[in-house]
Amino acid sequence: MKLAIINPNSTESMTKKCEELALKFKNPDTEIWASNPTNSPKSIEGHYDEVKSLMGLLDEIKKAKEWGADAFVVACFDDPGLEAARELVDGPVIGICEAAMHMTSIVSSSFSVVTTLNRSVPIIEELSHKYGMDKFCRKVRAADIPVLSLEDGTCNAMEKIESEILKAVKEDNCEAIILGCAGMADLTIELSKRCNIPVVDGVLCAIKMAESMVGAKLMTSKINAYAYPISK
Repeated sequence: MKLAIINPNSTESMTKKCEELALKFKNPDTEIWASNPTNSPKSIEGHYDEVKSLMGLLDEIKKAKEWGADAFVVACFDDPGLEAARELVDGPVIGICEAAMHMTSIVSSSFSVVTTLNRSVPIIEELSHKYGMDKFCRKVRAADIPVLSLEDGTCNAMEKIESEILKAVKEDNCEAIILGCAGMADLTIELSKRCNIPVVDGVLCAIKMAESMVGAKLMTSKINAYAYPISK
């Protein structure tokens, strides 16, 4: 199968991080196409950035469709533009927040999310409600890390996230942790070891969900909500 991974922001190092993760864990017959727009914000931190990223994201979805992608992963934890992208293509379009919450709800009875900045907390809380996951989500926490600081290594990200995870285990009584940013994907395994709790990365969840859905021959419904856009 052909799997497209699209980072909606314009930071190529973050796209490369997602691609490396996919190449490490993909099925042997899965081809990977990773890209990002060049005209979107360098990071998506809030509603304004999210809206500014959408047209670039949808253009990348169209390019991936031309490449022949069977499934599409939108690699931002705010899950921007999922519904619009689903109108453009037949294959499954998967958001990393959506994938992480659904998979984690199977392996634990409760989870907390650790994301970057406080301004992302209400957005993720709303997604939890939208996906019907609020009964599993104990709390959304922020480690006070700007997204781009995850790339330049200047913010002691590992230590800050570890501290927030340990607080969540103690104060939220949760059974698993979801990392609330694609830029945290490379920290997952080490944080699981340090904190002795399942730590879940949404990018990997979305990749494996995409492979499973294509394997099960599931396609996006074109009846009503996700029908192709009307030509105007």
